[in-house]
Amino acid sequence: MTLKYAELKNTPRLLLEAELKPLQGKRFQPTGFADLGAARYTLPDGTEMLLVESAQSVANRMELACWDEAEEKLIPELNGLPYVRVDCGELGKTNTILEFHRLNSPYIWEGAETESGNAFRKAFLDDIGLRSARKKKGDAGNDDVPGLLDFGKFHKAVFKWDTNSVLHGLFLEKVAGRLRMTRALSGFIEARKVVPAESGGVKNDQILPSPKQLGLSADDGFGNVPFHRTEFVAEEIKAYFNIDLALLRGYGLGESATKLLIALALFKIRRFLSTGLRLRTACDLEVIGEVKLIRPEGFPLPTDGELLSECKTLIAACQTDNLFSDPAVTVVEWKRPNAGKIELELPAGTTEPDVPDEMKKRIKWGRATKNKGPKLIFPEGLDADVAERAKALFVGADAVIKAIDDALSKQIESPPTENGQDGGGDQ
Repeated sequence: MTLKYAELKNTPRLLLEAELKPLQGKRFQPTGFADLGAARYTLPDGTEMLLVESAQSVANRMELACWDEAEEKLIPELNGLPYVRVDCGELGKTNTILEFHRLNSPYIWEGAETESGNAFRKAFLDDIGLRSARKKKGDAGNDDVPGLLDFGKFHKAVFKWDTNSVLHGLFLEKVAGRLRMTRALSGFIEARKVVPAESGGVKNDQILPSPKQLGLSADDGFGNVPFHRTEFVAEEIKAYFNIDLALLRGYGLGESATKLLIALALFKIRRFLSTGLRLRTACDLEVIGEVKLIRPEGFPLPTDGELLSECKTLIAACQTDNLFSDPAVTVVEWKRPNAGKIELELPAGTTEPDVPDEMKKRIKWGRATKNKGPKLIFPEGLDADVAERAKALFVGADAVIKAIDDALSKQIESPPTENGQDGGGDQ
């Protein structure tokens, strides 16, 4: 079955519902908030309600529907869908599908300058019609740019570089201060006529049931610790989904792009409901019956496999229309903001190394004085790459190598010092 897009032409929203139940037993554990606990509320008629999963959490779970965690890439059928992968060196890798702010990740817009990072920022800012010069303080491009912005270019650029951000929303406050796309795909799960189900247990310590005898406490993780827990039972649990078709059409991305976004949104919903409902250890749900398409009435809803096949065809169409970045996966390098100049005093008699020309800006030599040994100076701070290059200059000089390793460890463990970097995150 192919999607009947013509039947959606005058429909502003696609609304879907799915009735759920616990996979085993009757109890379930809802989402919780640090300052609130379970989100309970009462309808005007006195019905007790409960938020089982928030819109933010469901969005994250629907994004993961496209991701192969074992292979750390998109599922094969969605190959060609653009996103940005960020290499953070010894800290690991991330990408805009997993990042909480998607394309507005600080690992893209903040940090020390890198060749790949600068190249992406320049290309993206050029696509949306902004100058690509960076501010002196920070790494966020042209914040609070005055005058009118071409939001049509912005929408096309987001689709080009990170298609998922069009569906799940984006606020590029780090670029021009007002580039925003609201969620076109949203969902939440709530329960109706809920009643608390109280229970509890105890964590048993076979070595020290009473840690006070040795001057220890449960705060340190020792001893038998009883606990209580509150789960819930409900007459009804439902998942609700909303695809804003009017918003997607309003972006003016073209026929193949808009069709892809609709098919991809429906696939994410289908896949989340079929494979992503183990929300927590004590909240494993399943769908009762069929997923219901509430609006428009009578619109046929394809299966997971049919939607995935449709997405694959439309990805190829978007590639043909040159709507995607090439290559689809943009790889940028992130380096932490420079923590300032580092000077290491070396043992007296240490021989001055022959620093390669390409490293002379990052590694400098300070001659010994009458009372002090020579210095190894890192004007722009120290990272793993510079540390390895520096240690290679002192083969066999264990004291120097240890001093470099210690300085690197200290910088990784400590937050960057104030040095003019504009490190604010999303609001």
